[in-house]
Amino acid sequence: MAEPQVWPQGYRCAVAVTVDYNDIHGILTQAPEVAGRDKTLSVWRYGSQRGVERLLALLDELRVPVTWFVPGIVAEENPGHVRAIQAAGHEIACAGYRHANYDRLSLAEQQLELQRGCQALADLTGQRPRGFRIPAGNWAPGFVEALHGQGIRWSSSWRGDDLPFPHPTRPQVIELPLHYELEDEPYFAFNLSPAVPPGQSRIASYSHTLGNLQLDFAGFHRFGLLYVLRLHPEIIATPGRIGLLRELLQGIQQHEDAWVARAGEIAQWWTERAQPLAEDHPAAIYERHYRAYLP
Repeated sequence: MAEPQVWPQGYRCAVAVTVDYNDIHGILTQAPEVAGRDKTLSVWRYGSQRGVERLLALLDELRVPVTWFVPGIVAEENPGHVRAIQAAGHEIACAGYRHANYDRLSLAEQQLELQRGCQALADLTGQRPRGFRIPAGNWAPGFVEALHGQGIRWSSSWRGDDLPFPHPTRPQVIELPLHYELEDEPYFAFNLSPAVPPGQSRIASYSHTLGNLQLDFAGFHRFGLLYVLRLHPEIIATPGRIGLLRELLQGIQQHEDAWVARAGEIAQWWTERAQPLAEDHPAAIYERHYRAYLP
């Protein structure tokens, strides 16, 4: 069990609110067959048309610092929104360039996506990103080294833990792990035709979803862990769901011992105090066995 003192003095747990701003490029990666189907694409365009501004307004009202993951192509297509995110004091991290499925790319192609994505954000914001989230799929062996080479010092792409950890091959790159139950997409992503998700599950109850997220926070807070919330403007920032997020964040803010910070700040704190990764950590085991089966 994690001890509360792993965080700054006075804090029992850490909270990173993150937003994946993908516009239509996320669904085009997930379901390429929807290309050219404007009615379907309009479901995901809602993020740019309404969601980003509504989400920024709530975050400003509650004074919550957030990390936004933006593919380079989305930044180029929506420069006004990216500048508004930056002007609001939020952190902007890289999600590649095209929002590609990395399972379909070679290491060299993955490296190019990373380089182009970082450069697009730097050109627009004047700052090179320090964080990364893989859009889809898995990166190839050697990609963590590429992250480090591009100046990336933390990632929020893997799972397998509820505290940050250094990557086995590049301990200078800290991972802030995710959990599916702390994301809005598994609860609410929905399109009728074509079916998204393919199983055509129904839209979850708002009150039940809020209850799940609150119960998870209670557990992460109790055990002194890192609660990484993963949101999407087109999903969480509808007129009804934004109220769900408001209630969740206000509840978290009532805990004075919850450190709500940008992902980069949490990663920096961990970098300065990180211990070597234990040999039995899931990331270390995966690294050993995965590389053992490479041709």
